[in-house]
Amino acid sequence: MKYEQISNSLFIKNRKNFMAEMRPKSIAVFNSNDIYPIGADSVLPFEQHRDLFYLCGADQEETKLLLFPDAMDKSHREILFVRETNAHIAVWEGEKLTKEKATEVSGIETVYWLQDFDRVFFDLMTEADTIYFNTNEHYRQAVETETREDRFIQECKRKFPAHQVAKSNPILQKIRGVKEPEEIELMQTACNITEKGFRRVLQFVEPGVWEYEIEAELLHEFVRNRSKGFAYPPIIAAGNNANVLHYLENNKRCLSGDMILMDTAAEYANYSSDLTRTIPVDGKFTKRQKEVYEAVLRVKNEATKMLVPGTIWKDYHVECGKLMTSELLGLGLLDKADVQNENPQWPAYKKYFMHGTSHHIGLNTHDYGELKTPMQANMVFTVEPGIYIPDEKLGVRLEDDVVIQENGEPFNLMAGIPIEVEEIEELMNK
Repeated sequence: MKYEQISNSLFIKNRKNFMAEMRPKSIAVFNSNDIYPIGADSVLPFEQHRDLFYLCGADQEETKLLLFPDAMDKSHREILFVRETNAHIAVWEGEKLTKEKATEVSGIETVYWLQDFDRVFFDLMTEADTIYFNTNEHYRQAVETETREDRFIQECKRKFPAHQVAKSNPILQKIRGVKEPEEIELMQTACNITEKGFRRVLQFVEPGVWEYEIEAELLHEFVRNRSKGFAYPPIIAAGNNANVLHYLENNKRCLSGDMILMDTAAEYANYSSDLTRTIPVDGKFTKRQKEVYEAVLRVKNEATKMLVPGTIWKDYHVECGKLMTSELLGLGLLDKADVQNENPQWPAYKKYFMHGTSHHIGLNTHDYGELKTPMQANMVFTVEPGIYIPDEKLGVRLEDDVVIQENGEPFNLMAGIPIEVEEIEELMNK
């Protein structure tokens, strides 16, 4: 891995928090992700299942974690199963986790080779009444691929039909949504790397550059600072491309008079950052571009202030809609009749701002976290309002990542990343 090894104290703490929520005499199993094929002998780069990583820090394929707080043998209350390594694997694939290294990374004393899982698991299931399955219940999930977790669940139901079944996901939603100090530090590192990339781009952009050239500048800066690269597919959208919310082609030339919407950010140690900035290709905003930009910025600033303990996510978005409605009236994009006659299910502002303002962020860009209960301190949210005007070939979105505090306004992990009109113009024209 490019990142510096994370202290296993984080994973020890995370496992303790998870096991505290488990039923008596229950086992929880977590599986690594598959390596997904492209064709022939080619595969996609491996990405670890974020739940497994959260609980043990093992960033390697063919890994299983078993938690059994009530196991009769204390050494079996936490077990990590890893792929057996040897000299041949070391030559062809590189170093894999030894049992000793797996313990160092995870803080788990009992480590077995993966080939021993079935034997050990069967023995422990004779002591257990309940098995926790780790299903994906994220509100945006739309996965069609059968995963290792899916196959494990099917096989487990066949072999152990008399056991009770429970869900890991509600526990993970609860504990992963509230970040530990070590996690916030890792996310701050990701944001700092993102800042380096954005400042580099401000010096690079000029009329005639291509969107993919900007993407390349960012990737160079991210990787040279120990990131794997982008935390999510990068959006580099010049001109009217900014009005495509998930524009990914990044293959157009940036022309004089255009604005460029860049939704691009680095990961670090599997933790995401999520940044959006919109800048003028010419290095100077036109009067209209500045008007729209500052309207979005005002919404972002006011929306940020509402991210405090006790806020309900659904109510928060209603209030953000009111802020945006006011700004759109000021810009002449809506009139009073539009608002008076609006459909409550699709308010008038949605014509120009059709997505949400905030989401949890952490090990996933759209992270786990409770949405129907009041917000808590140390939850981390994005704040990302936007205004999209296809008729003017203009789209502006601004986004920062913030940490909810016990008291007062949230802490902005991206406070050092330029966002004010004057600072952006100054840096682009050095």
